[in-house]
Amino acid sequence: MPTTVKQMLAEANAAVPRISPEEAKALHAKGEAVFIDLREPPELAASGTVPGALPIPRGLLEFRADPESPDRNAAFAKPVVITYCASGGRAALAGKVLQELGYKDVRNLGGFKDWVEAGGPVQKG
Repeated sequence: MPTTVKQMLAEANAAVPRISPEEAKALHAKGEAVFIDLREPPELAASGTVPGALPIPRGLLEFRADPESPDRNAAFAKPVVITYCASGGRAALAGKVLQELGYKDVRNLGGFKDWVEAGGPVQKG
């Protein structure tokens, strides 16, 4: 029987811990985490992003995060990786993939709106 998206999300949410916006803001302030914005460019242009976040659309994540890839971004060397998207689904799935690639401390912030509603700083343009 094929796996459904609902099942995939349940597995990802079970594997990747959620982080509260407050915890994420503290890690952001200390510079101890890399934030991965998994939304598409039009979404980023419309609402902004977490300052310093890597804008990596979900479809390119594996290529940018693979430790063996020449396209890997050096920011992935930070001890904590925090994923987020518009509502949390892509962030959960991406977090599970990052764990499969060997990242040990991966956390799901959920949706960008959670960050904004908690008073997290926003970078436009």
